[in-house]
Amino acid sequence: MDIIAELQWRGLLADCTDLEALSKRLAGGSTTLYAGFDPTSDSLHVGNLVPLLALRRFQLAGHIPIALAGGATGCIGDPSGKSDERQLLTREQLNHNIESIKQQLAALLDFETKTNPARLLDNASWTQQVTFIDFLRDIGKHFSVNQMIQKESVRARMEDREVGISYTEFSYMLLQAFDFYHLRKEFNCELQVGATDQWGNITAGIDLCRKRLGATVFGLTFPLMTKADGTKYGKTASGAVYLGAKKTSPYRFYQFFIQLEDSDVIKILKMLSLANRETVAGLEQQHAANPGAHVPHKFVAREVTELLHGKTAAEDAVRASEVLFGGGLEGISEGTFNDLVGEVPSKEIEKSRLDGAGTPLVDVLVHTTLCPSKGQARKDIEGGGIYINNAREANTARAVTSNDLLFGKHLFLRKGKRNYVVVTAK
Repeated sequence: MDIIAELQWRGLLADCTDLEALSKRLAGGSTTLYAGFDPTSDSLHVGNLVPLLALRRFQLAGHIPIALAGGATGCIGDPSGKSDERQLLTREQLNHNIESIKQQLAALLDFETKTNPARLLDNASWTQQVTFIDFLRDIGKHFSVNQMIQKESVRARMEDREVGISYTEFSYMLLQAFDFYHLRKEFNCELQVGATDQWGNITAGIDLCRKRLGATVFGLTFPLMTKADGTKYGKTASGAVYLGAKKTSPYRFYQFFIQLEDSDVIKILKMLSLANRETVAGLEQQHAANPGAHVPHKFVAREVTELLHGKTAAEDAVRASEVLFGGGLEGISEGTFNDLVGEVPSKEIEKSRLDGAGTPLVDVLVHTTLCPSKGQARKDIEGGGIYINNAREANTARAVTSNDLLFGKHLFLRKGKRNYVVVTAK
């Protein structure tokens, strides 16, 4: 595989310090590369998928990827892309976050293969051993403050007089440069990859490797996941989209991709899917012919969800998604259904009202506000527009009883194609 050509086709090559020389080096045999991730949370987010999956692409092409957890740099906080200071984390918090992130990395990289296994390292393992005086003498002397303040991540903050930048975050660049130096020295790492906002940090490391080791190393950046209007992908109305299931359920993770803008889906598909060119071309043709079918959305949603959360979780997410489009509820798990509860309007009802003969369906429809009146409820039922647990109900005399409850507590009501209410009996 020509990995550079692959990245270019996928729209994943934003910039490179020396593209021609790097291409020759990669064509000459296996090399070691790394991408860093500061453990500022106990989960990475969907934006991290671009560099993570890029590491996987390099691994599939025969190269050796290093996922670097920033146990040291995470104590400082990267000023890149931030308008104010990060909240400092304790060592205990960082260790907890790193352990959680390890599980996500294991789903995306192959640490077991005998040919070119991925490595997971923590920069605290070498940074904590260096004294402050030694760091200033051996590393700091190679950096010009004049050059550092010209880096975009620093300059933007210095221009904001109200916020500014602390000496702590100003030093971040030196720590990341030290990482590249150490990895080149100890692991023969020749390439650092990251998002475009890491360019200044990456080039600082390249300069340090040249000055201290006389070594030629490379930097390559990927574009951020952005919408057509230039805003970042990765957040929804309910907050950031995380890779950890405890923060973003597999269903909501799947839905994030289903809800991609039609104009962006092929771009995101190329960036995140491992599908080959022929498959992507076919999906692009299907999307052009019938955008409403959301074929590429479903493809990338299932692929990435399965990659991170496993086949069963991906299948459950697909089932839950199908329910919102009229699919049957047979065999759906309670956990999967609970994901749906948070996605549609909900209403409580006294469980006693459903005992025995129950409560007339028309009363329940008014109670949930799916219908404004009993008269309208009867008309909607007669017109075939009312569904109980996604089964059409045409009997205006129908009563809702405890036998209708899913998992003994929920009722899934639908009016028309898209108006849902989950009724919870308490």
